[in-house]
Amino acid sequence: MAGTPRGETNCRLSGNKAFRAGLCQVVLQRAIFAVVVNNSGEEIMPAVTLRTLLPATAALVLGIGVIAQPAAAADTFAFDKAHTEILFSYSHLGNSRAFGNFRAFDGEVILDRENPANSSIDLTIVAGSIDSGVEAFDTHLKSADFFEVDTYPEITFVSTDVEVTGDTTARVTGDLTIKEHTRPVVLDVTLNYLGEHQLGQFVPDYADMEVAGFSATTTLLRSEFGVDMLVPMVGDEVALIIETELLRPVPVTD
Repeated sequence: MAGTPRGETNCRLSGNKAFRAGLCQVVLQRAIFAVVVNNSGEEIMPAVTLRTLLPATAALVLGIGVIAQPAAAADTFAFDKAHTEILFSYSHLGNSRAFGNFRAFDGEVILDRENPANSSIDLTIVAGSIDSGVEAFDTHLKSADFFEVDTYPEITFVSTDVEVTGDTTARVTGDLTIKEHTRPVVLDVTLNYLGEHQLGQFVPDYADMEVAGFSATTTLLRSEFGVDMLVPMVGDEVALIIETELLRPVPVTD
């Protein structure tokens, strides 16, 4: 009598139920034929019994597999601040585009691999960390004319919806709060890489770490957030660009 056919584990681990059912049926058919046909090729169980037994047994194994398989937990990633940029760009008098960034921030991304639509982003930016590259202008940007950082020290983004648009792309809607104004914005997000950190064998801080690399962009009107000085002479529309790498420890398995 033949032993348990190889591939039974795959019946339990396949993520798609329809695919898993089909796979189990193929594997079980091989197993049952091994039972109903002896070494001489003689059938020892009627074909009708086989046809009756096959679907029932497949359903049983499929059910056991679903019960035995633990639910996949979402993974929490922290920002690698050495490899994250939060940039903004706007038109300066129509003459050129000016750029700046925010140097201080914190937060997390929760990534659900089985159901990416359940993923989320929570980001807090220190408004006073704004950096235009010109110290005098930074002082002005921190004043009540613009971000009023003494009264409103934080800028926050909290996602409310994730719409998967492709294998590595999504539109992430969330609430952006600047000063006392909260408005919905939509980030166009691309997953660049997800896996073991490529520098793990060279950089101790990255050993046994998983990295997720993302690019995200959106545009907003600064006047909607109470940052409207010199609009429209200096552009109202601001492009926001986020390039980030996020980290989490790789779980230790026995």
